[in-house]
Amino acid sequence: MHESDHHSHRHLGLRLSFTVALLAMLAPFSIDTYLPSFPDIGREFSVSPVVLQQTLSFYLLSFATMMLVYGPLSDAFGRKTVVLVSTAVYVATSIGCALAPNIHSLLLMRIGQGLSASGALVVGRAIIRDAFAGAAAQRVMSQVMLIFALAPAVAPVIGGWLHDAFGWRSVFWFLVLLGVAVWLWSALFLPETLPPVGRQSGHPRAIAGAYWKALGAPRFMILIVIIALNFGGFFLYVAGSPDLMYRHLHYGPDEFGWLFIPLVSGLMFGAFISGRIAGRYSHERAATAGFGIMLVAAGVNLGLAQWLTHTAFTIIAPVVVYATGMSLAMPNLSLLALDVFPSHRGLASALQGFGQAGFNAVVAGLLAPLLSGRVEFMAAGMLMLSLTGFGLWLFWRKHQEALEPRPALP
Repeated sequence: MHESDHHSHRHLGLRLSFTVALLAMLAPFSIDTYLPSFPDIGREFSVSPVVLQQTLSFYLLSFATMMLVYGPLSDAFGRKTVVLVSTAVYVATSIGCALAPNIHSLLLMRIGQGLSASGALVVGRAIIRDAFAGAAAQRVMSQVMLIFALAPAVAPVIGGWLHDAFGWRSVFWFLVLLGVAVWLWSALFLPETLPPVGRQSGHPRAIAGAYWKALGAPRFMILIVIIALNFGGFFLYVAGSPDLMYRHLHYGPDEFGWLFIPLVSGLMFGAFISGRIAGRYSHERAATAGFGIMLVAAGVNLGLAQWLTHTAFTIIAPVVVYATGMSLAMPNLSLLALDVFPSHRGLASALQGFGQAGFNAVVAGLLAPLLSGRVEFMAAGMLMLSLTGFGLWLFWRKHQEALEPRPALP
């Protein structure tokens, strides 16, 4: 009986991890798949690259903002309902992108994609913590990251192939099919993990009050800042990749795989380690181990940038190691953050996603342009971000109980 229960629990974990990873993949596929089509879209609509870039910027803005809505909605109306409604809207707006007659229509539909794609990502983290606790939650979260890490590497390849074979509109028809597949899979195989007895009020005043208390909870908000800083050290190299590849390594547009494939490998390896050690180490110990890897990688990165000739190995290898440490720490930090508000996991997940996306915007719009001109500056930026995150982590570990009692949200 116990063996049967264990097998059933493991099967549920694998099914949920695949489902949540599938939900999370809508976001990176919506960003990366159509990037190879930028020149052709610009020519067809007779717009400059600056105007075309707004189809990405407005998508990201709407994506980040809507996270704050989907989290509490899922706490009030259930996880599955929010997933199905947001994914249906995603399918409709993807059709609109594929049929767009001009840049204004495309921009409007891209905003719609952003408003809808964020629902699946936010709700996914809450689903995992609803269904699992402790080591099981860590294993499933790590499995999600392992599958999800493939998306940024695969999406541009699929987009480039579709563009070359069928033109840029086929990329958005592919996203339509992906959205339909995610909707059908969720409708058939995603269980509702938040029973009616565990739901919260959906009244705007109640939601605003819950957000106010969450924003005023240092025990929670410090973790959100730590997660954003950790990912920022990695995202600095993603946002600065054009300078990195063209100016410093003298590579061409078709050689970006030399950067992104190793980075994805690092993310997957860290997620794999996190899953393997689940149950053997606490979330705190696993996150601390991840910090150790990140700090060593960032320190070596700065040393190599300062004293050795810049090559693909000296620039990329330390970032891969950093990605491994970050991917080891991330599932554990996310679970610690979600556990601060066990009755409002959707809201907690929304704030985590918004904080990470918001800081990514700062990195892409401010830090990357300032630092990517020199490899040494980028390495120093990574080290400073990781050191700041580690300092906050040490403070959190030492004072977490004294920061405040766990807030009881309404």
